[in-house]
Amino acid sequence: MHIIVIGSGIAGVCFAEKYGSLSRNDEITLITRENDGYYSRPLLSRGFSKNDIEQSIILKTFDKLRAGNITVYSGAEVTALNRSDKTVVVTGPDQEKILQYDILVLATGSSAFIPRPFRPYTGLFFCLNSLVDLKALRRFRLGLLNQNRKPDWGIIGGGLIGCEVTSDLAFSGDNVTLFHAMDRLMERQLATEDSALLLEVLQNSGVKVLLNQDVKEFARQEDKVCVKTGVTTEFDGLIVACGFKPRIGLAELAGLEIGRGIKVNQFMQTSDNAIYALGDVAELPNGKLYAFILPIRSQAHWLAGFLAGKEQSSWTPPVFTTKAKVHGFEAVHPYNL
Repeated sequence: MHIIVIGSGIAGVCFAEKYGSLSRNDEITLITRENDGYYSRPLLSRGFSKNDIEQSIILKTFDKLRAGNITVYSGAEVTALNRSDKTVVVTGPDQEKILQYDILVLATGSSAFIPRPFRPYTGLFFCLNSLVDLKALRRFRLGLLNQNRKPDWGIIGGGLIGCEVTSDLAFSGDNVTLFHAMDRLMERQLATEDSALLLEVLQNSGVKVLLNQDVKEFARQEDKVCVKTGVTTEFDGLIVACGFKPRIGLAELAGLEIGRGIKVNQFMQTSDNAIYALGDVAELPNGKLYAFILPIRSQAHWLAGFLAGKEQSSWTPPVFTTKAKVHGFEAVHPYNL
């Protein structure tokens, strides 16, 4: 049997390795647009206070995965999914291949969500959703430091990622202003008291926090980028951190049933019996997307066991907790997950 996995995040890699250990005679192919290897996405938001992050974030090279009998196409993208003949079209830098599958696992993850009013200005701001994004941000920041300039950042979004990035930049010595549309930080994850504590921690680290902000547009003025609310504020750089959006485009084009993510049953199976989905992109029957490390790893290991005939019952989410990686902050109450 030939299993194709699309995506090299924790869902795709954990599944491929686990299935390979349970069923050594089957062929596993992993296709990814990444070139740097399998890395820890949660560490991206600590990418400014760690000098060796480009190396330390890599959990496993693609060559090491290949040594484990997994065929890896890196720097490649699946541009077509043909369900009728069970093939995918893989486009790389120098070649295009058509690969046949018996089982297809969609572990395509998520991209940064950019609110519609911001989309005309994508050339004016950064996002932080991949190691490529982090490298671009670090190069930009280094350019400012090499000019003996203390970077001055505007961060749009006071959710989990926005607060983590804000904290790490401030911890690294930069000036940071955080804009948030709501009246408290991380309102989806934190109790009101913990939002207030988080606000205090960030302010004590030198961050200027602006709540109830209606960011209308961005503009460039010489070497500065402007954020326009009721007033115009200038920064060296902007980062938009307004959440994530599951990558459902390929599934949608192939006619799979979608909602917020790719809809799956309790066996992680899509509306096509030969196609499964895992991780950020998988929408369970309860409408939830489990975009956290522990449940994603659980899904991947469970599906490997299920397809190898080792699991009979459906997947159930494990009990898990999470925490914001904000320097000096510990929530008192449990997070809302």
